[in-house]
Order: sequence, then C-alpha cells, then structure tokens
Amino acid sequence: MGIRFLTAGESHGPALSCIVEGLPAGLPISLEQINHDLSRRQTGYGAGARMKIERDTAQITGGIVNGVTIGAPVGMLVENLDWKNWKDKAPPPQTIPRPGHADLAGATKYDLSDLRMVGERASARETAMRVAAGSLARQLLAQFNIIVGSYVTEIGGEIAELAEIPYTERFARAEANDVRVYDDASAEKIRQRIYAIMQQKETGGGVIETVALNLPIGLGSHTHWDRKLDGRLAQALMSIHSVKGVEIGRAFENARKLGTQAQDEIFARDGKLFRETNRAGGLEGGLTNGEPLVLRAALKPIATTLTPTRSIDVTTRDAAMMIYQRSDLVHIPRACVITEAMVCLVLADAMLEKFGGDSLREMRAHFDAWNPTWPDVTSRG
Repeated sequence: MGIRFLTAGESHGPALSCIVEGLPAGLPISLEQINHDLSRRQTGYGAGARMKIERDTAQITGGIVNGVTIGAPVGMLVENLDWKNWKDKAPPPQTIPRPGHADLAGATKYDLSDLRMVGERASARETAMRVAAGSLARQLLAQFNIIVGSYVTEIGGEIAELAEIPYTERFARAEANDVRVYDDASAEKIRQRIYAIMQQKETGGGVIETVALNLPIGLGSHTHWDRKLDGRLAQALMSIHSVKGVEIGRAFENARKLGTQAQDEIFARDGKLFRETNRAGGLEGGLTNGEPLVLRAALKPIATTLTPTRSIDVTTRDAAMMIYQRSDLVHIPRACVITEAMVCLVLADAMLEKFGGDSLREMRAHFDAWNPTWPDVTSRG
C-alpha cells in the first residue's frame, strides 16, 4: 500500500486536520519545512484579506516521534485563527448560490438549506492541509534527490516569457517575487495585470507549470488504466479548487503537429541514453522516462467577485444578485505550492509502489539495487 491522505475541517471552523498513511518508518521530518510550505501558500500578490489574519503553522498529533516517522499514520492540525471572529455569530442562512461555486449542486446533493455549509468545506482553505501533507511527501522524495518546484506562466491573459534556463534556477527566481514568475520583465507585466484586474473589481485565472526533477525511469505502469502515472497526476491536479485543465509536456502544441514532429528521439552517447527534446513532459505510456516531469494546470478565475453576478434565491426562486464573500482576487501565485503538494503526494506514492518497504532503510536498499540505463539530462533545463 502506498500513500493516502484525508483532510477534515471547515473554512471557519476551529481547525483543519489531516491524516497521512503509508510513510515508511525512519523518515526524518522537519516541521520547519512543513511550516515553510504553509507560509508559501499564504503569500502572493492578489491574495485576500483572510491571509492577513491567519498564520498557518502545523501541529503534529501522531505518527512522528522525536522528528522521525514510526510507520503509523501521521496526524497534523492547523488552527483557524479567524474562528474566534465567527464562533459566537449566527449569520442568517445563505440562500443565494454563487455561480461557479459548489453552492447549488452541493446543497442539492446533501439536502442542505444553508448554502454556507457547502462553501465552508468546498473552500480552498482546505488546501492548507494538502500542502502540509504534500510537505511530508516532499521530504520523502528528497531522500532520493527528487526535486519538485513550480512557477506561474500566465495570469489574466498576460503570458510570461519562458527562457530556457535550468529548472532549479527557474524555481529560485520565481520564489524571489510575489507573482512567482521567473522572468523579471514578465513578472512586472503580470503584476500590472493583476493590479488592473483588482481595480476592475474582478478576479483572474492563470496557468502554473510544475516540474519534478531526477525521477527514476519506470514510475507508474503501462499495464492498467488506473496505474498510468499521467492519469494519476492529472486527477490530483484537477482536484485542486478552480483547476479546470491539465497538460503534460507540450500536449496541446503536439496535437497540432505531425507524428514525427511530436516525439522525443532517443540517442546514445558513451553508453548513456539521452534525448534532445522533452515534448512528452517526462511521461511515455503512463511511465516516467527519466526526463524532467513537466505539468501545467489551468486555473479559472475565482467565482466570488466584487462585481456581483446574477443568481436566484433558492427559497423564493426570485432573481437575486450574488452576495460577495471575502476571497482572493487573483489566487494563482498562492496556488503554486498547492500544485507542488499534489504532485509530491502522487510521486511519493509511485516511489513506494516501485521501491516500497516498511522503513526508509528498506526502501533505500531497493532503490539502490535498481540499476537501469539512466538518461543524461543533467545538462539541460
């Protein structure tokens, strides 16, 4: 069995929590790293007022003793500081569904008269626990020199220049600014675009590119539909709030090419295999092929806008205008670490599937015994 996790909690409840099962025993865990990832989720130009209230830090409630996993499920908790502002309030039921949210469908499914009960759980506040869980997976991957990073490629129709520089440099440059765009000139243009969106009382969507480096060949499988790694990764990314599209490699560009133009030809040099392109994004037939894993997630604009949209009151069926509720205006920079978290969780699961063991020592022994012909990809971005 690999990694699985569950989250619990509502946006304005006392806390969020998660349980992560399947981590091998003996894995050193840095609470500082978890909290660093949580802080990254709270920062980014375009963030809403909620992030001025919360100071997300994780509490470990089980499964880790003296900073090391013991093979048991790991429990974590993040307190909602905003809860104290809401716990004694009894707001009237929310009866006007917000177009683009889960309000109407969720309340219909669960027979709820107060739409707020849908939004409380459907809120992207839940992703704090995904980031905490993903940080555990990231720390397992780091034991095998696997790096996962990300950057923004466009927001609100403003597309960044993507210079062909090493991925690790892209990650570092993107992390150095509040829009997480690694090209400085593009970062300024996108910052101006976000400002214009905010001035229009609108929200903006965008695209995030997430990349994993140093993956071994053969994670995933070509043998069954539900074991294909590209399908598992796409599902994980699509589960993130507002993600409506996922691309692996240059998928849409490849769709407009002929077959010979869309493949990554294989060469050999000094006994090592290598490729000069990575159009497939590191996945072929549902398996990693040793190239950098490149994924893109397209996020729609947040549906809660300062400019109201038309809806109805479900109790009267009369026409009504959506009532604004506090939210981000542009959430794309903040979402980078969320895409990384979900990719880390899937890749950690795939690593355990391939090299699994009950302890890190056992897993490492299996990994060290795996000796395929490795591609030479270290010289390329």
